Amino acid sequence: MQRITAPDGAGIVLHSRGSGPDLVVVHGGGVTAHEYRRLAARLADRFTVHLYNRRGRADAAPRREPYTVEQEIDDLGAVLAHTGARRAIGHSYGAFVVLRAALRLPLDRIALYDTPLRLAGHGLPTAFLGPAEEAVRAGNTARALAIVGAAVNPQSPASKLPLGVRTAICRAFLRTEVGRTMGGLVGMTLVESRQVQAHEGPADEYAAITAETLLISGARAAPYFTEINDRLAAVIPRARTLRVPGSPHNGIAVAPPALINPLASFFTAPTTRQAS
Repeated sequence: MQRITAPDGAGIVLHSRGSGPDLVVVHGGGVTAHEYRRLAARLADRFTVHLYNRRGRADAAPRREPYTVEQEIDDLGAVLAHTGARRAIGHSYGAFVVLRAALRLPLDRIALYDTPLRLAGHGLPTAFLGPAEEAVRAGNTARALAIVGAAVNPQSPASKLPLGVRTAICRAFLRTEVGRTMGGLVGMTLVESRQVQAHEGPADEYAAITAETLLISGARAAPYFTEINDRLAAVIPRARTLRVPGSPHNGIAVAPPALINPLASFFTAPTTRQAS
């Protein structure tokens, strides 16, 4: 464990394991870096994998207010500078952070799993935000989780159940360790989703990314993640897509061979030069 300093003076606790080229993992919303320990373990024989908690979680510093994604990018920049890493993996909102960071930080190679974006009216739905925020204000965490879950996983049979039934399921889920974590962070998740909404724009905005980019979606995740990846791949010069068979939205934390093997190959392949 190492402690480094963000540009605003806040501390960042870095959890690293393995040996080889440096690789930074930026975790998703509603969870902590702890959920990615299996991913790190399965890459540690080939890479030095760096995990850290984004602000407001576990051993991380509090967020600055008002919150913006730029705070996340500054923190990632501090991690890259300290480790010398030029490779990063992002999951869900963490993928959004890495994607935005690639527009201004020195990243050579990035892998993004289920990136939530709004691309000129396409991608992550936003109608759920108001009702979910209302549930959080009312102190009904289970209802808020039920609303968010259906928006992130609309393809799931459970998401088609009546809201009252889904809320009851989430009430039971809140008695589990991961449920308690997600429940405690649901308000933060909604704030992050508002940042995705605030950065809606054309896919062409990401054409300036020079990093080699692997755009990953889970075959059992929401179809809009695959659509987002296809739109990004059409404009990012050195991008390609990967759809992982049988993998849900949290498949990167499960870290199956169908994901780990392509990730390892991507991050160890020779860098190609962009045509001038």
